[in-house]
Amino acid sequence: MAGRAMLFSRRSLLLFCALLAAALGDAAHFDPYKILGVTRSASQPEIKKVYKRLAKEWHPDKNKNPEAEDMFIKITKSYEILSSEEKRANYDRYGQTDDTQPYGHRGFRHFHDNFYFDESFFNFPFNSKSGRDSADSKYTLHFNQYVNEVVPDSFKRPYLVKITSDWCFSCIHIEPVWKEAVQELEPLGVGIGVVDVGYERRLANHLGAHRTPSILGVINGKVTFFHYAVVKEHLMQFVEDLLPQRLVEKVTDRNDRDFLKSWHEVNKPHVLLFDQVPVVPLLYKLTAFAYKDYVQFGYVDQGLSETANLLKQYNINTYAPTMLVFKENTDKPADIIQAKGMKKQIIDEFISNNKFLLAPRLVNQKVFDELCPVKQFHRRRKYCVLLITGEEEAFVIGNKAFLSLASANTNEVLRFAYVYQRQQQPLCTVLLKNRDSTPPQVVILERRNGAGKVLYKPVLGGWNGSEEDKHRLLEELERLQKDPSILTHDATLPELNNEFASMFLIRWIYTAYDYLSEIIDDLLHNNWREMMPLLSLIFSALFILFGTVVIQAFRYDSHSRPPKKNFVEVTELTDITYTSNLVKLRPGHINVVLVLTDTTKNILLSKFAKEVYSFTGSLTLHFSFLNVDKHNEWMATLLEYAQDAMQIDMDEEEGSNRKIDYTGYVLALNGHKKYLCLFKPVYTGEDADGKSEDDTGSSRSRSGSKDEHQHRKSTTRSRSTTLQIHHKLDRLGLWMERLMEGTLPRYYIPAWPGLDKITVNK
Repeated sequence: MAGRAMLFSRRSLLLFCALLAAALGDAAHFDPYKILGVTRSASQPEIKKVYKRLAKEWHPDKNKNPEAEDMFIKITKSYEILSSEEKRANYDRYGQTDDTQPYGHRGFRHFHDNFYFDESFFNFPFNSKSGRDSADSKYTLHFNQYVNEVVPDSFKRPYLVKITSDWCFSCIHIEPVWKEAVQELEPLGVGIGVVDVGYERRLANHLGAHRTPSILGVINGKVTFFHYAVVKEHLMQFVEDLLPQRLVEKVTDRNDRDFLKSWHEVNKPHVLLFDQVPVVPLLYKLTAFAYKDYVQFGYVDQGLSETANLLKQYNINTYAPTMLVFKENTDKPADIIQAKGMKKQIIDEFISNNKFLLAPRLVNQKVFDELCPVKQFHRRRKYCVLLITGEEEAFVIGNKAFLSLASANTNEVLRFAYVYQRQQQPLCTVLLKNRDSTPPQVVILERRNGAGKVLYKPVLGGWNGSEEDKHRLLEELERLQKDPSILTHDATLPELNNEFASMFLIRWIYTAYDYLSEIIDDLLHNNWREMMPLLSLIFSALFILFGTVVIQAFRYDSHSRPPKKNFVEVTELTDITYTSNLVKLRPGHINVVLVLTDTTKNILLSKFAKEVYSFTGSLTLHFSFLNVDKHNEWMATLLEYAQDAMQIDMDEEEGSNRKIDYTGYVLALNGHKKYLCLFKPVYTGEDADGKSEDDTGSSRSRSGSKDEHQHRKSTTRSRSTTLQIHHKLDRLGLWMERLMEGTLPRYYIPAWPGLDKITVNK
């Protein structure tokens, strides 16, 4: 029995030695140059090109050869050695590197004439919290955290996510490289995440990761898988490739003027980074991505002869990176920093303090919210000095004068900005209630809540940029600091138009290009299961584009659609129909309401039908009438929000102490967006014979007696019940055309008054 045991031990020892000798022999014969098929003098671009070709050819998912997996591992390992200058030099000198070891037998390494077992060969940290890397715990992602935090944040910075598992041998192999990459990328601003499949299977499936280990990137909510050898250089390049290609513009002596002068077109400050490296640093690219909505970024390579004039012009110290920010003045930088080690915190603080021009244009609601924030506390008030102007040559002098005043402002409480009336018509209409107030005008305002309520005061006298105008504005601002109650006007501002919305098609083309590049990459490297989320997103985008653009191109214009019926359907606006016909009106639909009385109902409805008949083909228009005898107080409540349009009528009625006659008014009510357009009757004064009432009356006024005058007056009153009322809607057709064109003034209201709560007038 002892002899058999001794024989078994000898055989085991001999077998082990044979395996060891074979392994060491394999390691000795491992030649990365032969595996890749390159010479020892091959350059890095040549090695990289050959590696990509071989990796595609021998990828296990594409190549069904039984030896494909081993060959792919050898190719990857060879490239890992030859792509690193240090490892390649070590191999060329000694024929081996620290990582040169037999594949499939990672439990031992060659060390001089002896060998030892790697400690990790016996220490398996599987299914054990103590064995799991504690450094990964702070990066662990959960499904809700990914959806609510990571995805929104990925529009400001990219994320690198590792998919791992407790029972994963390969995960141990990539762990040192992963740690090294995280230590370099996280300080630059890259988000890091770790998903443990054993605890977050739902999130792994959501990301499309069906095997471990997997590494992926998330940017702008889009997931991209990493397919190459897990080395630090590849991971760094992968993160850089996630970023859009048009973030930073290379600036030289040839294009520096064009780059800086584009501030007016893009409405952004411009930042130039001067550095000695030929490629744009990753930190600078990440900063450009984070602030892409606020700042335009450029890069100057100090080593080029084409940048010598720029270095001389701005007196740049070539021994340290320098960052300049330019605003409206393109000849002199508004701010500058210079440091040998540009840290992320320093750059973020520098850019955050220079996010806006000295007097930026309000191009959308987001810019307005940031420049003129809502008042929160008494000590944190912010006042917005707003210039309402135009783009024409006649406004240039006034605009420059306003900019010079903004450049001299040092008060943090005051923010200077301007708008073009043509692009922001609804906003300007509310602020310029007086019809005599035409641009350019200056308005001082303070926002009171997020619903659009503001207190404001127009600076009297207009704005032409003269010294007198400047002095008057500065006096008003000085008074404002002492007494905020001078802002006597209040209004509810509409949401600003997005002036850059027309650039959507260009952005969509760039995004489509990035998606197509990703599809090609997935076709070469990935399997179909991992491609499904991306393909689903692409087909959804194409479906939306087809539905909204292509189909619309072949549809008839709803404005020119011929009427389907030979009559006009006009419903009465009552307590019963009020909710469905106005309050819950579908988005994009408008209810055109005629205001009448019991005595004028038949006359006005007949004229109304003739005027609006040609517009009944539109599917978005509805027609109703409102009896003002029943709902006079509702009309008065509603038209309080159109006080500027009603001012003339109110002034005319003040002396007579009579109520305003709303007969013949027409209201276009947009229930969803909560605004109205108003048509006021315009009586042309033409009777059936073609003569005006004034002409008829004037021929008799001098020759007639008092009795004749009284008779003519009574005749006019009797005719007003028929002819004058009939002519109240003479110009309604022209008003309807402007309504369909969207050029009518809009009066926004916070909420529709309840029709059932209004007291009925008897």
